[in-house]
Amino acid sequence: MCQEIMLAVTGFPFRGVRGLLRDYHRGTIRGEVYPGIVPRRGEVVEGLVYRDLPEDAWKRLDAFEGEMYYRTSVGIELDDGTVRQAQTYLVRPEFEHRVGAAPWSFEEFLESDKGFFESKYPGFHAVKENSSSKADADDDG
Repeated sequence: MCQEIMLAVTGFPFRGVRGLLRDYHRGTIRGEVYPGIVPRRGEVVEGLVYRDLPEDAWKRLDAFEGEMYYRTSVGIELDDGTVRQAQTYLVRPEFEHRVGAAPWSFEEFLESDKGFFESKYPGFHAVKENSSSKADADDDG
C-alpha cells in the first residue's frame, strides 16, 4: 500500500491504482504493526495494484514477505468495475491464527507505525541480502 516502502523493497518507483479484493480480510498480525490477508467471505480489502513489475521486483518482494506469506493470483476489482487478475500475498494457512479480527488501518500505520516497521521488519534485511547475493553472482560472471 505504501509507495515509499514499495520503492525501498523493489528499487522501482511504481505508481499504484486503487483496487478491491472481495471476500478477503486484512487484519494486523498479532504482536506486530503490519497486516496479513486471509479469505473471509463478505469482507473487502482496499489496496493498490502495481502493474508491469519486472521479475527482479517480484524476487525482491518474495524475499521481503518471508515464510508467513505466499504469492498467488486473485481477482481485483478496479475503479471502473472491471476485474483483473493480479498477484498478491496471502497469509499461509498455518499462520492464519495470527491475523487479528479487527481490520488493519493504513492511516494508523502511516501515522504511528511506519517508522518502527521500517526499522524492525526482517524483510528489509532479506531484500538487502538477496540483492547483495545477486550483485556478488553478477561480479563472478
